[in-house]
Formats: sequence, C-alpha cells, structure tokens
Amino acid sequence: MLHSMRAPLLPLLLLFRISFCQYSSDQCSWKGSGLTHEGHTRDVEQVYLRCSQGSLEWLYPTGAIIVNLRPNVVSPAAARLSVCIKPLTNSSGTNLYLDLNGKLRLLLSEQGQAQGKVHCFGIQEGALFIEAVPRLDISRRITAFQYELVSDRLGDAQKPGAPCQPCSDDQMHLAVCTSDFVARGTIKKVNQAEEHSSLSVEISRLYRQKTQIFVSGGVRVRNWTGLIKMPRHCGAKVGEGEFLFMGMVRFGEAWMSCAPRYKDFLRMYQEAQKLGTNLCQVDTD
Repeated sequence: MLHSMRAPLLPLLLLFRISFCQYSSDQCSWKGSGLTHEGHTRDVEQVYLRCSQGSLEWLYPTGAIIVNLRPNVVSPAAARLSVCIKPLTNSSGTNLYLDLNGKLRLLLSEQGQAQGKVHCFGIQEGALFIEAVPRLDISRRITAFQYELVSDRLGDAQKPGAPCQPCSDDQMHLAVCTSDFVARGTIKKVNQAEEHSSLSVEISRLYRQKTQIFVSGGVRVRNWTGLIKMPRHCGAKVGEGEFLFMGMVRFGEAWMSCAPRYKDFLRMYQEAQKLGTNLCQVDTD
C-alpha cells in the first residue's frame, strides 16, 4: 500500500536533490551517529553497502539517510534478489521506507522494529529511506538491523503468505548442489508460531551445513537434531516418512526451500546418474 509523503519529507527530498552529504564505500556494515549530523539535519546522507550480508547501526538518529543495498558483483541475476532485514528488538528512533524514484512506501514503523521480525522486499522495489522520528531527546535512540541479500525464492518463503509448492526435479537437483544445508531425516515435532512453523527434525545423514544449525547427539550417536522454519500454512506434519531437507541459513536460522521425500529424491538422482546429467555427487549408500 502506498503512503503519501508527509509535509516534513517534501523539503527534505527537495534538498537532497540539490545538496547532500555523501558517504560512499564498498563495505558490508555501516555505523554512524546523528551527533555528527545534527548541524545539518535537513541533509540526506547516502550509504552504500555492497555485500551479501552485513549490518547497520545508526546512533542518535537525526534527519534521514538513504541506504543502497547491492551485491558486490554486477550480474543480471542481481535484479531477482530480495533484501531481508532483521531489526534488533531495541531498535528505535526511525521509520523505514522504500524509496523508488522519490516515492516513499512505509516498510517498517518505529513500533514495528521492536518485534525483531524479518522483513523482505525485492531489490528492485527501491532503496531504504530511514527517517528519524523528531524528538527533543535523542540520546537513548539507536536504529540497528542486520541485512542479507537472498534469492527471490527464499525472500518470498519468509513472507507470511508465501506459496507452498513441491519442488520439480530440476529444482530438487539444483537445491541439493547449492543449498546451505542438505540433510536426510524425519520430522519429530511441529511448533506453530504466529506466521511460521518450526520443525524439530532428527537427521540420520548430514551431507552439508553452512553453519552449525544441526547439533550432534554425541560421539556414540550418529544422528543430529535441529530446527527448520517454513511458512505456517504449508501444513508440515509429524511422522510422514523420511525427507531430504534442503534450504538456506538466514540470520542464523535454517529456512526450508525444498523437502522432497527421500525416495523421490533417490529416484531423480539415479535417473540423472544413468543419463550423465548430475550437477554434483551425493553419497546415497
């Protein structure tokens, strides 16, 4: 839903077009202070972050900044990326907008940041326009969040209304070769949160994990346990057989992108082996 610009923003944006304080650097994270900006609060500072993940921390915010999030490699695929941000629960002092050609759309209010939930948007939807909420006392205000650039498929998966659809053979094949985690196992428990399901899984074979999201049961126990998130309305259930769990790690959490039954994956993989079309090798013994 588009929000019309309020009166204070109009002169702010006009001033930005003719004069602004620029900050430009190929970096992953940015930390700034409104105390150094207080004398020219009507200027808009440009911030450039060119990494797949990082963070922003704006102490004592005054005025506004525009944050340009881009990958550090120019590629046609970059247009299909999503940006996901996760505010710290103590983040306050600003409202976050998407700025597309001077038109602002509210992404996250100051009150909404306190929930600490992940919010995703397409990289083509605009830059982040972060505007300080005017206050006499700014000493206790800090706006802080983590960000990650993700594939549009995963960005959509973290939205409450994300579609639930089975992976095709091609998607399954690509996922097993490129996912942050690949693991064979079963669903032991499903916990329903407001927007997402959290699956407690037991892993009998761990093929890959980017970070330690699955924990070993011990030296003498050859299995792992962990949590995987997925949209709540996808209807995950306990005890429906063995799956091959695949997905991405975002902000330290595992997110499902594909979970075929293991027997279906095995069929696809063996057929690809006969045709010589395997993209990568998986030990299925």
